[in-house]
Amino acid sequence: MTSAPSSPIPDPGDDAPPLDDSIEPGKRLIRLPADKGLSLGDRIANQITRLTWRTPLHAFRLKGRFPLKLLGVPADPVPGDMRAGMAIRAGHFLHRGLKLRLSELDFATLAVAPAFADYLHSFAWLRDLAATGTRADGAPIAEAVVRQWLATHGETVSEPAWQADNTGWRILFWAAHAPLILSSSDLIYRSAVLNHLARAARHLDRVADKTRPGTGQLVAWIGIVAAALLMPGGEPRQVFGEAGLRKVIETSFYADGGNIARSPQAQLDAVMALAMLARVYDMRRIEVPPFVQEVLARAVPALLGLVHSDGGMGNWQGSGATSALHIQYVVAASGVRTRPLKQARDWGYQRLVANKVVLLADAAPPPIARVTEAGCASTLAFELSDGDERIVVNCGGAALTGATIPADLARGLRTTAAHSTLTIADSNSTAILPSGALGRGVTEVELDRRETPQGSRVEMSHDGYARRHGFIHRRLLILAPNGRELRGEDMLLPAPRSRRKGDKRFTLRFHLGRNLSASLTADKLGALLRISGGPLWQFRTSDGALEIEESLWVDGDGRPHPTEQLVVTGTAPAGGASIGWIFKHIG
Repeated sequence: MTSAPSSPIPDPGDDAPPLDDSIEPGKRLIRLPADKGLSLGDRIANQITRLTWRTPLHAFRLKGRFPLKLLGVPADPVPGDMRAGMAIRAGHFLHRGLKLRLSELDFATLAVAPAFADYLHSFAWLRDLAATGTRADGAPIAEAVVRQWLATHGETVSEPAWQADNTGWRILFWAAHAPLILSSSDLIYRSAVLNHLARAARHLDRVADKTRPGTGQLVAWIGIVAAALLMPGGEPRQVFGEAGLRKVIETSFYADGGNIARSPQAQLDAVMALAMLARVYDMRRIEVPPFVQEVLARAVPALLGLVHSDGGMGNWQGSGATSALHIQYVVAASGVRTRPLKQARDWGYQRLVANKVVLLADAAPPPIARVTEAGCASTLAFELSDGDERIVVNCGGAALTGATIPADLARGLRTTAAHSTLTIADSNSTAILPSGALGRGVTEVELDRRETPQGSRVEMSHDGYARRHGFIHRRLLILAPNGRELRGEDMLLPAPRSRRKGDKRFTLRFHLGRNLSASLTADKLGALLRISGGPLWQFRTSDGALEIEESLWVDGDGRPHPTEQLVVTGTAPAGGASIGWIFKHIG
């Protein structure tokens, strides 16, 4: 349960400003960036940098004056999770199904999942605690945890506590919830809190540009700018921080507003962090820099472009189905009123809409390895929703490890088979290496999207199977104007200059929404898809063997739910194959 917003949530609609979202007709080639990752020299240099954090030299660099007080308290524009906050008041942290009793909290030996550790070290939980009651109720709890954290990590720099993104978030959350952690009359404790904020800013000054590209690096630079605005004498750091932030924004987002990790969750985090920074400027009565306003104006439509009919998020690149309410809160915090982006030309997602039916498709290579830890081999996969019901989904959730998603399952959720698309010989379209990084596979996607009297038409192809199996996978999707029919065709075409011969086994998967139950028709070429109290859909395939198998779908809290999947199997000879299929609303 999430607390009610303090002000009405804007509903993007007809009064939203115009959005340059015209469908670009004709073919377009989307290539994987040439930058495959950090060089060996860069990795060694970054590792040495992290090792120096524990040296007396780095500790000396963090010393200096600290403020006697903050210049103000910025508002937190996003409400907290009431359920998580009540759990804290009841004596335990709650994160993605994992619990940790406050009485057992030991920051020196914190044995929890990495995402849970980030939740604790970033102090994002302060937002949840603040949602549950008055300052008098929450301050004793918050102060006790801050004291314990400072005793372990206040003077000792180490990961993950001082990880750049955790440090940036900590500055934002400590500032927004200063009344919870700075209400004490203990001057020594107050000085320790303020001293850490100053030390954290100096730490980020030195490490932000050495952080993994993407949202984490963006948050680090946001932390630098926020610290400059929160503490007296911060003008030089503000100039430095804004220059760095402007530069990292240019490298963290595509021109269409999507983030380079191609992750909806990373997009949501980036918008939220920028919105929190805007509140720090507002607190100081300083105009938000135009480049911050401009990136929000691009990032919010891209974010909304991956939202389904029910307002919740699609499951892409490790993200789960984040709730509609949380997305609304973050969008409201951004202050941007806009419509969803239908065609993200560089980010690579396509959005087709007909009445209450929404189709989302992945028409780009996976992200480069250096910007993600949970990249998925999902090229050409799609999701389909009808009103409040998800019809076709991806499993999702690979980045949401917790009590119910262990590491082995998370790895499986990254595979091509965990997405609604085609696989050849049970292999991934882009390799997932033993180290967890993405390897060779899809390097380019050809896209052709058109609006016709017959409906919205998108044709996509990728080369991920060309080297290993000798085929190009091409997928055609046509959504009828009334949304009652989705026609598709999956083609395996001989790759140019390929000498591979022999038949190849392929599998076509359609993972179904959690509320659907499927039953095969008598000829085993179709299935009825029933939704209790909802619409009735039918699936038909032109060829292959159709079966119904078990699957799972991960929600926005990282909880997997048992579902079903339609599985079409067949064999493609050297000359290729074509499978036509249809999803049809029949009642």
